[in-house]
Formats: sequence, structure tokens, C-alpha cells
Amino acid sequence: MKSLAAKNQRGFTLVEIMIVVLIISILLSIAVPSFIHARETSRGKACIGQLRNIMYAKEYWAAETGAAVTTTPTMAQLMAGYLKEAPECPASGNYDINDLEHYPTCTYGGVHQL
Repeated sequence: MKSLAAKNQRGFTLVEIMIVVLIISILLSIAVPSFIHARETSRGKACIGQLRNIMYAKEYWAAETGAAVTTTPTMAQLMAGYLKEAPECPASGNYDINDLEHYPTCTYGGVHQL
């Protein structure tokens, strides 16, 4: 009787466990690159948003001060009433404000530009 009871107890075999692990690894190999791409895309969009904020702050600053188009405002001048907080690139790039004729830029490059 013991052998009949032992036969009714089922467990997972090594082959079944290995198949499950293989399927999970295939799914991860598909999902991870998509996740990385989505993260980089969202960082780029956040950086572009920060660049737009700097651009608008420059325009407001120039309108109020009557500065020439070749003038480059400092971040301290823009922080004094035009920006709520200092903009930071989510990918650790640095912002170049540039003069009033040119858009601000990010040193990270790639999709991080207006």
C-alpha cells in the first residue's frame, strides 16, 4: 500500500522546473530592453521639459530687463522669480543656458535637445 500512496503524490520534476525557468528567462530577455528604452525615453522627455522651462524663463527675463539678444543670463538671474527650482537633467547632464538667440542645451546630447 505504501507504494500506491507514494505514486499518488505528485511533485515537479527537474525537467518541468527547467522549462519554467527557460520560459521566464525568455520573457525577461524581451521585457528588459523594452524597459530600458522606456526609461531613456522618459528621461529625454523630462530633460526637454526642463530645457523648455529654461527657455521660457530666459524669454521672461529678457522681456522684463530689456536685455540684448546677445546677453546670456545666469542661472541665479533666472532663479530670481522665473524658475521655482534649479533644473536638473535626469540623466546627469549639465545645462548650458546660452544667449537669448539660442536655445538652452544639455551636455548629455542625443534626445536631450530642443
